[in-house]
Amino acid sequence: MVWKSTTVIFIITCALISIFFRSTPIDVPDLPETFWGPERNKGASNEVRPFVIKVTKSVIDDLNERILKRREFVEPLEDAAWTYGISTTYLKDVLEYWRTKYNWTEREALLNKYPQYMTNIQGLDIHFYHVKPHIPPERKNVKVLPLLIVHGWPGSVVEFQKIIPMLTTPRPDRDFVFEVIAPSLPGYGFSQGAVRPGLGTPQIALIFKNLMLRLGFGKFYTQGGDWGSAVVAHMSSLFPNNILGTHSNMCLVMSKSSTIWRVIGSIMPSLVVESQYADRMYPLGYHFGRLLEESGYMHIQASKPDTIGAAVGSSPVALAGYILEKFSTWTNPEYRFRPDGGLLEKYTLDELLDNVMLYWINNAITTSVRLYAEQFRVMHMASRIDELPVDVPAACAVFPYEIMYQPESLLREKYTNLIQFNHLPRGGHFAAFEEPTLVADDIFKFVSTVEDTKKKSVNKNTPNAGKKIKEPTKI
Repeated sequence: MVWKSTTVIFIITCALISIFFRSTPIDVPDLPETFWGPERNKGASNEVRPFVIKVTKSVIDDLNERILKRREFVEPLEDAAWTYGISTTYLKDVLEYWRTKYNWTEREALLNKYPQYMTNIQGLDIHFYHVKPHIPPERKNVKVLPLLIVHGWPGSVVEFQKIIPMLTTPRPDRDFVFEVIAPSLPGYGFSQGAVRPGLGTPQIALIFKNLMLRLGFGKFYTQGGDWGSAVVAHMSSLFPNNILGTHSNMCLVMSKSSTIWRVIGSIMPSLVVESQYADRMYPLGYHFGRLLEESGYMHIQASKPDTIGAAVGSSPVALAGYILEKFSTWTNPEYRFRPDGGLLEKYTLDELLDNVMLYWINNAITTSVRLYAEQFRVMHMASRIDELPVDVPAACAVFPYEIMYQPESLLREKYTNLIQFNHLPRGGHFAAFEEPTLVADDIFKFVSTVEDTKKKSVNKNTPNAGKKIKEPTKI
């Protein structure tokens, strides 16, 4: 009886503390349009320039020579598989394939399949795919909706190669289709990195909002995972008038109250999470331990990004080992117990190496990992900008092997207009790369709900509803 009374008092106290923290207001900042580029970029044109990936033969020859002349690996521990990190036994096979069978000429042509562009925004050259749908004559009434999709680390626009045609192809049961804009994050792929500190996810949100405005889109949908999820959440919080709706496959709320409720749930899970998903959060000790195991990279990238960047970026062998390990355990944690890391369950080696190549040929690992340092700066954390609510229509697609699980009850603190929350049947952290069909279907379903709601609102409030309104001309 005493134990029960103590538990009740504890829960009530935690709930009151949670309410107190939740009620603390957060001011929406007015971000300055900081110039992030080098001096030579001052006065750069606002022109949107066509871009084609073209890597010289000398770069590929140098890559192959570095792989050939690599130092011998230390042998992995017996029966350790990938539990100590990438298996050097399997890495040898990857490197041999990369040097002798991976055909960059063919892969480069594949990556150039979709139209690409470059434009300078706030001093940085930003690379992006811009893919318009092909609408057959018999479907001329299909509405085209702009969709910005954003990747994360250690990914790139390579992750979207399979989902782009799924989003830009009209569906028989939908009266809309997407025009896809897929940029490379600043410092990733072919996008230029900042030359001074301070470029975090809120600042990237401003850059990408400016990108969409430059392309003539005053209102648009967004989608993101990993860092992309943070970027599109900031876009929704900071520029809600520009966002029609936002879809994420990694929704997170990082607040004191959500942490408190997570602890409360360790005592009474039913207060926080549905019973069939409780094992994704509890026991708390197990999941916290797994999070620590998978986030070691984050601590060094958040504190000493240039050190790890110099070490990893100096060798294609180091780069491949560092990146590919994430595509094993973040796709499915059980893959770390397999000799091959399960890499080929969801990907091909060509696809995985395409992604590694974008880091190698652009020497982008250092500039990419600096984003972690910016995100964990004292100034950024003190601003509490990550706690700003997302009031636009939102959807959270939850994949079973995502690194961290948060239930709908907690996410609604941040996503105040959460109109879709789906548990998907399979997939992990790199959802669009692993399960493009599931992600595309979920996006279409979400946008259909938003568009239908808009139609009902127009029909209810507009006397002349039904008359065709001319779409605004793009800039």
